[in-house]
Amino acid sequence: MDRQDTESSTSTAATDAATHSQYGALCWRRIGARLEVLLITSRETGRWVIPKGWPISGLAPEASAAREAYEEAGVEGSPTATCIGCYGYDKALDRASAEPSSLPCVVAVYPLQVKTLRERFPERGQRRRKWFTPKKAARKVAEPDLRGLLAGLEALLPESGGKAAKAGAKLRAAAAKA
Repeated sequence: MDRQDTESSTSTAATDAATHSQYGALCWRRIGARLEVLLITSRETGRWVIPKGWPISGLAPEASAAREAYEEAGVEGSPTATCIGCYGYDKALDRASAEPSSLPCVVAVYPLQVKTLRERFPERGQRRRKWFTPKKAARKVAEPDLRGLLAGLEALLPESGGKAAKAGAKLRAAAAKA
């Protein structure tokens, strides 16, 4: 399968059998009391996104997300095993192919506290990366459900007194009903 990053926004994540699962890393850090999140650009369109990709055989979902964060953004850190939510998008495929032009995907999002940001990483020449406040990051991304995760990130992080587990369960229950 071609791994281009041309994406277009969808509303709530599709739940039919044709939807494909991916894992994403919501990379974050604190500078004093200020919370920041790292966004990267997609390779084809230059839109702001989070690192994400297909499940990696033999790795837990959060470890797959962490591997994508390293490959796409040079991030090393500690992923959280609790999914804080999901969002959907249409992954554009190779336009020269006779196959459908896009693939509906749902991305399970795992917080990853950034410990190190490497200057050299596999996709360094293909993407830009930038730190934003969660509120500003929410305005930069196209996917509505990802906007919601970014806007409410403070309450979803594991360090916020156990709110992450409750919020994650609430988000997953809402997604299951959709």
